[in-house]
Amino acid sequence: MNPDAVVVGSGPNGLVAAVTLASAGRRVLLLEAADAFGGGLRSAELTLPGRVHDLGATIMAMAMASPAFRSLGILHDASAQAHGSGTAGAAAVEVVHPAVAAAHPLDGRPAVLVYRDAERTAAELGRDGWAWRATVGAAAEAGFALTDLLLRPLGPWEVPGVATLAAAARFGAFGALPATTVGRRLFRTVEGRAVLAGMAAHSVLDLRSPITAGYGLLLAATAHLVGWPLVRGGSQVLADALVARLRELGGVAVSGHRVRHLRELDAPVIVLDVTPRQLAAMADLPPRYRRALARYRYGPGVFKLDWALDGPVPWRDPAVAAAGTVHLGGTMEEIALGEAEVAAGRHSPRPYVLLVQPYAADPTRGGHTLWAYCHVPNGSTADMTAAVEAQIERYAPGFRDRILARHAMTTADLESINPNLVGGDIGGGWAGLGQFVRRPVWSPAPWRTPLPGVYLCSSATPPGGGAHGMGGWQAARLALHDTR
Repeated sequence: MNPDAVVVGSGPNGLVAAVTLASAGRRVLLLEAADAFGGGLRSAELTLPGRVHDLGATIMAMAMASPAFRSLGILHDASAQAHGSGTAGAAAVEVVHPAVAAAHPLDGRPAVLVYRDAERTAAELGRDGWAWRATVGAAAEAGFALTDLLLRPLGPWEVPGVATLAAAARFGAFGALPATTVGRRLFRTVEGRAVLAGMAAHSVLDLRSPITAGYGLLLAATAHLVGWPLVRGGSQVLADALVARLRELGGVAVSGHRVRHLRELDAPVIVLDVTPRQLAAMADLPPRYRRALARYRYGPGVFKLDWALDGPVPWRDPAVAAAGTVHLGGTMEEIALGEAEVAAGRHSPRPYVLLVQPYAADPTRGGHTLWAYCHVPNGSTADMTAAVEAQIERYAPGFRDRILARHAMTTADLESINPNLVGGDIGGGWAGLGQFVRRPVWSPAPWRTPLPGVYLCSSATPPGGGAHGMGGWQAARLALHDTR
């Protein structure tokens, strides 16, 4: 094959880039160093035979909201189509929804439940229902026009309409603030503040930092706009479907092939799903650009646990069993304290824990499988098993008695599986205001490198981490524009 384009790395961004280029008629060669395609979309039997665990992303909210994945028409959501949204074209991968998108247990109180329905969720929050409607509800009502704009902080993009700009201004008035500030100013109840903090903590930032409210509000809005579904059978199904689509379009995909230097490649377009550290190691770069990459900052890492259980988690509040995602950490103040500890380079004794119970929506994964992670300093070698399981036991007494097998991954283990997870950083780089668009350098088109025909498409490019494929989509579209 004499390719028009070579894509290196098969995470969500690399896969989207490869399919986008092939859909435009380019002859595409996809190269992956690992034995399996997918990167953050990989699944494996980590605990017991027949138990399917996702190594990375499980919840596909950002993929469903992403214009990149919507343009490919590969995700099939029958429930969304029934409501007049979602992918309506040819579909290859089925997503399934839990009855509850997310739950936030609290000590001595009923858990806060976030539903697909915004009004039902607002009713859950009682006195804070108005604040939810004014922030999260308003963002969801603005629809894809707003989420598309927020997922494309830099071009190329179409000029937004007046209504979208107004919605973005309203969102930005709160989203630019720290989550703790918005929590104190808008939300009056323990429940309202806690659920906002649980959402905002996905940013892996100190919740006293600017724009953390924006991360939380956008993520919560996707629960109402597209839901928080997961891929039936495991996230690997989506990766395999994207590879199959590439091959249907005439592309070639090769796993187990590590590219060590760009001189090994010969194509007019090269798209790299790698972080700045890998790019600097594999390319002869201009000194100024190399120095800029060296200043790129990676964020905290995660410590991840997977379990095979003999039954569902015995939540003290039975309503939590219906949730696909569970945020554990207690009140806003507790979560903010734990995240501040991590941001300062320390391990929290009572960490914020993000837990996913796929069996709430997908019975095809071989039984009651579960995963969770907590945030830790980048490169941490600490075993956080006891701390994570203590947080689960706090809200689900008897949880440990359900464990048949467990599998733990430190930051080093995660990086060994996927070199893009530098120091265990699953977001591809620190997500604070200083690197919100400076990913990895200041540029109106940061996907384009100084090397002719070479583009960067990883989560180290805007809009950052998440299984949305936007970095790959933007890099591929820029390459098509440059070579038209």
